[in-house]
Amino acid sequence: MALITSANLASAIVKLVAADALPALMGNLVMGNLVTRDYEAVLANAGDTVNVPIPPVMTANNIAEGGSVQTQNPTLGNAQIVLNTHAEATFTIPDVTKALAVPGLLKMYMQPAMVALAERVESDLLNLYSQFTYNVPLGTGGTALTEEAIDLAETALFNAKVPTSEQKYLVVDAAGYSALRQIDRFTEAYAIGEPAQAIQTGAVGRLKDFFVYRSQFVQKTGNPATSNNLAFARQAIGLAVRRLPKPLPGTGAIADYAELGNFGMRVLMSYQPNTLAQQFTVDILYGCGVLRNTHAVQVRS
Repeated sequence: MALITSANLASAIVKLVAADALPALMGNLVMGNLVTRDYEAVLANAGDTVNVPIPPVMTANNIAEGGSVQTQNPTLGNAQIVLNTHAEATFTIPDVTKALAVPGLLKMYMQPAMVALAERVESDLLNLYSQFTYNVPLGTGGTALTEEAIDLAETALFNAKVPTSEQKYLVVDAAGYSALRQIDRFTEAYAIGEPAQAIQTGAVGRLKDFFVYRSQFVQKTGNPATSNNLAFARQAIGLAVRRLPKPLPGTGAIADYAELGNFGMRVLMSYQPNTLAQQFTVDILYGCGVLRNTHAVQVRS
């Protein structure tokens, strides 16, 4: 039987905090759960570049009787994403033993930190809207979203050859979401032939082949403000995440990793003698960028 020591007890505490941290973070992500995530359990540093492969484009050849095939030499496309964001949220727990003994108390400490990290990731992903230049922006800034704008967005992605089997998403701000809920053809049971979900639950659901979500972090520009909503397929945007190195042994800090579903972060625990408290830092190294410019379109409102 392994002996219980202060070292392995401290390691167990960090593992427990890490196990609680990641599900809380994932539950607060919207965009982070919709884009292509590229994660590898390898160490990296801020400023490193990640190469994300993109499937090649091939053509079909009509082979005549007695003819020969035309050999193609497809090469994988490549999108470079720089790991330029090292986001962290740090907090202290005066009595860590008590917090571990009362699960609800530990969550009260963890939840704000996870929300802060999720908000940073969401904001960075939605800030990519201006880099989607292949499709002409739709909608008019400062006006309510219309059925026509949503219809044109779906048509634009179809014409850009986004596979029909690939799920498409529309992320809008609060005002845009509210405007969609007030369009009769989108909300009334007589028009859509099923229970009026937007009236009963407030959830818009699926419209014009888009799964519709709302976010407080849709970027706004100009005066009057224009909401830069985004319609896209998963392969339009990449979120690359890599491991941060653990601190050197004997330096007074213990670290562990929380990893789930192509996403990961580091949890650090150290003792702060000035406050007589345990300090926890939850941090993540990531970068985001455009993978396929053709697979997204701005929808302004």
